[in-house]
Amino acid sequence: MKLFLDCIPCVIRQGLDSVRRVTKDETVHEQVLRQLLHVVSEVDFRQSPPVMSSQIHRLIREITGECDPYREMKDQSNSLALQLYPNLKSRVERSAYPLETAVRLAIAGNSIDVAVKSHFGKTDVHEAVENALTAPFDGDMGRLSDAVARADSILYLADNAGEIVFDRLLLEQLPLDKVTVGVRGAPALNDATMEDARTAGITDLVEVIDNGSDVPGTILEECSESFRGRFNESDIIIAKGQGNYETLSEVEKDIFFMLKVKCPLIARDIGCEVGSLVLRRSNQVATEAREGGQFARI
Repeated sequence: MKLFLDCIPCVIRQGLDSVRRVTKDETVHEQVLRQLLHVVSEVDFRQSPPVMSSQIHRLIREITGECDPYREMKDQSNSLALQLYPNLKSRVERSAYPLETAVRLAIAGNSIDVAVKSHFGKTDVHEAVENALTAPFDGDMGRLSDAVARADSILYLADNAGEIVFDRLLLEQLPLDKVTVGVRGAPALNDATMEDARTAGITDLVEVIDNGSDVPGTILEECSESFRGRFNESDIIIAKGQGNYETLSEVEKDIFFMLKVKCPLIARDIGCEVGSLVLRRSNQVATEAREGGQFARI
């Protein structure tokens, strides 16, 4: 997905939010803002939004010397999600459709995104959970279930800290011996890294690898050779969140995108409403299937 003009204010807001987490010095805020505007003035609109976001946050880390501006918020998000985990796990186990319930809760976790909403508390998470369990669902669980059953290897791409605890609910419904989880290779906004995977208990369930990149998405050219190899070898990819959608939506691979749509531009690109709970198979696979007369886009 390419960068749009309307992405610019959002990225600048994220940049200011990040530097304000590190320091209250308004002189530094101004210095960062001026350099942000310079970066924006030279942006290539053919690239995806996470490319510009990564450039800006590298700049912030360089200016402030703070390698992970969102670390405190990530820890808080993980802690909150872990408090909720036992009850949510029980709800999955009691469900008549545990896989669908786990998918819905994993998408509810995608609401925990302080890069989009600066403050996110327990009440917000409870509302997101209840909404996810009852709201209309844009996707086809049958196709995901069938693809998982046929696959010998599944790569699950995590998105945010906190959210990764909700991902555990879904991972526990998958054939764990076939699953590998991918996280960011270095701090990128509030995205999950190996530290967050350990905190969430994911490393006790499945193999976890990092992608060798600090981009808040999955730009394969920026990822490590070993990660690209695992990506290419996997039968299916489950990709969480908007950043992974923005960077992988045009990749020719069997990918199931799973997210709550929080951006009108992504909503327009996918063809849904803002706030939708979405499970979509990659366009390339859907196009091939339509041409073969098998099924319409899910």
